[in-house]
Amino acid sequence: MRYIFRKTCMAITLLLMSMLTLTAQDNVVDKIIAVVGNQVVLKSDVETRFLQLQAQGYTSGSVDLKTEIFEDLLIQKMMIAQAAIDSVEVTEQEVENDLERKMQMYVQRIGSKEKLEQFYGKSLLEMKNDLRDDNRNELIKERMQAEITKDIHITPAEVREFYNKMNKDSLPMIAGKLEVQQIVRYPQVTDDEKDRIRNRLRGFRDRVHNGENFATLAVLYSEDPGSARQGGELGYMPRTDLVPEFANVAFNLKTDKVSKIVETEFGFHIIQFIDRKGERINVRHILLKPKIEEAKREQASSRLDSIADLIRSEKLEFDEAAFYFSADKDTRNNGGLIVNPYTGSSKFEKDNLPPAIAQQVNTLKINEISEPFLDVSGGKDAYKIIKIKSETKAHAANLSDDWSIFENMLTSKKQQDILNKWIKDKQANTYVHIDDSYKNAKFRFKGWIK
Repeated sequence: MRYIFRKTCMAITLLLMSMLTLTAQDNVVDKIIAVVGNQVVLKSDVETRFLQLQAQGYTSGSVDLKTEIFEDLLIQKMMIAQAAIDSVEVTEQEVENDLERKMQMYVQRIGSKEKLEQFYGKSLLEMKNDLRDDNRNELIKERMQAEITKDIHITPAEVREFYNKMNKDSLPMIAGKLEVQQIVRYPQVTDDEKDRIRNRLRGFRDRVHNGENFATLAVLYSEDPGSARQGGELGYMPRTDLVPEFANVAFNLKTDKVSKIVETEFGFHIIQFIDRKGERINVRHILLKPKIEEAKREQASSRLDSIADLIRSEKLEFDEAAFYFSADKDTRNNGGLIVNPYTGSSKFEKDNLPPAIAQQVNTLKINEISEPFLDVSGGKDAYKIIKIKSETKAHAANLSDDWSIFENMLTSKKQQDILNKWIKDKQANTYVHIDDSYKNAKFRFKGWIK
């Protein structure tokens, strides 16, 4: 069974990273190949996505791949046109927040912001700019789909009937999942090193006051590799996307003014205001990261070693140790339990764990405590010990253990049935013009050609 809308959304999500490096649209002689209501589909839209899908190794099923892409775009444009009529909207802040969430997901997957920017040869700001329009359209389509299918209701009896009718030889396989707890210690920076960094930043600030260009200094000296290439510019960002210490200063700056020195979890900054649009601000910054002495690294690791021994000797529960000793504010209050950014739950497939943690997991059994190790995936050096709290093995889905799987499958089926009917109804009373090059295309829905 094909759930075309879920498939399209997932495909676009998976392709976001490959889209960042492709510039195929610059090489396409563009033209309008369809009009749906007041929306247009460009040839470059199809060609670019075709190249992206090919790069991902995707092949089409029963229809030509370009036709499949084209029809998915027709459906998207129909929904966007209807969303405008029904006043179904997304805000710019929602678009920015969703882009930021996806960027953070990719940062965690690849290991660090620096690695992501190095791999694609672009700053996070450039990546966001490349993806913003497509992301906005996808969010509008998703919201319109939700509006169309909002009245679906699933009963337990329907779920059981759905499960009983399934071929038991084709039940989905459920991947093994883990829950992981952590205790984190950050190696301390000496006061002398902090003073050295502050004095250097004061020097930069004096140079700007004496007429030197802030952006040039950022390119030369900032240790934020993504923004440094852009003269330290971060792009328009809401307060929620900035760490509080940085945001509190940045949002109170006036045009061209340079801030006092700001200390955050990433290091020390000076900030220059560029512009503000509503609740979003654009600033430049210069970041310097203090150097950590080897003795301080050994101290953090040794402290974790002692904590691990207390837990292993049952003098302290892991949850208690996390509360009293962990320096990670996001996990210390829930026993050190790490939340999966992809799902919002505490369960991970191994492939979705941060690389340093995944490497440790491979050598641990449930309830064993790891040796201290270094993890730099969060943008700063962190020493950790971890424990696997629980593990479920891979298995064929069954109703008692995986009720939500079948409930979601049935919900998706009902949604798809409603969406299919909606498309057919809208095809009949929406203005649609298809370019002659697609007159003989084998579409899934037959009502595009009139």
